[in-house]
Amino acid sequence: MTRKILLVTGIFPPDIGGPATYVPRIAEALTQRGHQITVITLSERLEHDDSSFPFKVIRLPRRLAKPLRRFKAIRTILAAGRSADVIFVNGLPLEAVLANMGLRRPLVMKVVGDLAWERANQRGWITENFEDFQRQRYGLIIEGLKALRSWWTRQADRVIVPSHYLGRWVAAWGVPEEKIAVIYNAVEPINGIKPVPVSLTTPLKAVTVGRLISLKRIDQVIEVLARMADLGLIIIGDGPERHKLESLGQRLAVNDRLVFAGQRTRQETFSLMAAADLFILNSAYEGLPHVVLEALNLGLPVVATAVGGTPEVVHHRKNGLLIRPGDAEGLRKAVQDISQVPERQSLSRGIKRSLKPFAFQQMLDRTECLLSNPY
Repeated sequence: MTRKILLVTGIFPPDIGGPATYVPRIAEALTQRGHQITVITLSERLEHDDSSFPFKVIRLPRRLAKPLRRFKAIRTILAAGRSADVIFVNGLPLEAVLANMGLRRPLVMKVVGDLAWERANQRGWITENFEDFQRQRYGLIIEGLKALRSWWTRQADRVIVPSHYLGRWVAAWGVPEEKIAVIYNAVEPINGIKPVPVSLTTPLKAVTVGRLISLKRIDQVIEVLARMADLGLIIIGDGPERHKLESLGQRLAVNDRLVFAGQRTRQETFSLMAAADLFILNSAYEGLPHVVLEALNLGLPVVATAVGGTPEVVHHRKNGLLIRPGDAEGLRKAVQDISQVPERQSLSRGIKRSLKPFAFQQMLDRTECLLSNPY
């Protein structure tokens, strides 16, 4: 049975990040199966050419003052949701839930992290990691954020999480276990990618991809770069930490081995990744990192922090190396280990086997079934 699906997200191409990769691909695949898709997203530019997408895209200005932006989002979801059979929330959860109090449509929400923790962390209110934040008690503002996050998640008819790890925490927020569905992120084979030249002459080239925010701990990767003269680093992405990271590179005198590639298209990102020897993800938290699946699909061994759902993708000494979050020496040692050719070759042999549970068709089938029967 085909459905009219309203898909709500906070980021969408040309943005980069997990949802910006997942949303257009799942929307396109659902469209190919006969479903009618409308996407509502925040955007830096409203005049973006969306003619290449086989579905309607409604863009809202990201840079509006938050109360006005929230009001416009609720009003837009209300208008578009009247003709929808189901709402699929990948971002703007509060706005979507508030709008749906008037619409009363089935609502499926994908949860990839804890927005309360992310916001408190980004504003400098806390320093605790993801798990400690869940367990500890705070003052009125932070506890209010936690209560709000739990409330809007409980309003969903079904909750999709990308890892068993995150599913356990969502259940701790008061969401009944029978409402939670673990559906792994997926990635399709990446073919025909040719590496592009980069201005690095080092024997070993590493790459990291993502929004430049404090949770990604890219500053620690640059500090490791300063301790390894044979290492070069490509940073793909943009965000509020960029100026700070550039200043750090200057202070540590590693700019000749550091490339800030900025925000790139999906194809450009893959070509830059293919020019590297390994991929680094040093995040303080990840739900289940889509970019790691892409790196593995390109044949890159991975060094990643053992946080969130990442260990469900990266298997230590099989397709990559796992380190403790915040462990600068562990990060340096892992990169040093992978710099040895036999180690990289050994990890590369395990990559193809590790991708089998993350087939796109499997993810699509399960997601379509849930959207068609959300109750």
